[in-house]
Amino acid sequence: MDMAPASVALPSSQHWQPAPSGDGYLEGVADVQQCIHNVLVTPKGSSPTRPNFGSNLYLYIDRPINQARPHLVRESVDPIREFEPRAIVTRVEILTDALNAQTFIRPYFKLADGVVEHFVDVRP
Repeated sequence: MDMAPASVALPSSQHWQPAPSGDGYLEGVADVQQCIHNVLVTPKGSSPTRPNFGSNLYLYIDRPINQARPHLVRESVDPIREFEPRAIVTRVEILTDALNAQTFIRPYFKLADGVVEHFVDVRP
């Protein structure tokens, strides 16, 4: 009986990662979006092997939105610039859902080698 593992087709692109759901993989824009999401939702200092990785978005969660907005923008742009060189941030929207009392951060970006603008929604 042959116990060799089944052949798994790997992505053909240079940049990819396993999908968070565990099924398949992400590549291209989806990979960059997931990386941006990971950077922004990781509290800076929480990764022992990469203490500078992440953002300080969590520091502004309970502040009034008019006070927090400039900090949320800064704490979105700076980590993306530092940890995701494949993306160039073009703007950041801070969106509020008053009905559910939630704030969303929506950084827009272009791939460093492209012209099309993309975005990712982040709930800190």
